[in-house]
Amino acid sequence: MTGEGGRRLRPPNNTLDRRAIGWWRTRWLLLTVAPVGVLVLLGALITPARTWLLVPAVVLAVLGLACTALIPMWSFRVHRWEVTDEAVYVRTGFFWQKWRIAPMSRTQTVDTVRGPLEQLFKLSTVTVTTASAKGAVRIAGLDHELAAGLAEQLTHITQATPGDAT
Repeated sequence: MTGEGGRRLRPPNNTLDRRAIGWWRTRWLLLTVAPVGVLVLLGALITPARTWLLVPAVVLAVLGLACTALIPMWSFRVHRWEVTDEAVYVRTGFFWQKWRIAPMSRTQTVDTVRGPLEQLFKLSTVTVTTASAKGAVRIAGLDHELAAGLAEQLTHITQATPGDAT
């Protein structure tokens, strides 16, 4: 695919922090444990429905553990990001990979977010809000210090970029 000025669109250069794999695994594990735990508890308490509750619990547990093991590694290989003086480039996705490019002239705000699990893994998410109907561009899984520096860098680049972000 060719971009403006005949330049070839290439994957963004930067990978996420390797701790993002653990963060994603923990999220998958929590998403698995909650419904499996409820089904097991109900199966233990409701004897006539035990089979109807424990079989789905086992199926969900197996699928959830497979996702916990495989999807974070695959996501880590796919997710990329890069910031230049012209734009923020992000590639995300698992089955459907999505490339987002946010021109600096369209940038309205730059935020960093650290949820409880991200704090545990010392990670942050940088969100670049643009004047686009597609919504913000997010770079999740960055080292929290790198994210703070990146937010500052993006703010300086945005202020120096001509345009009105509309």
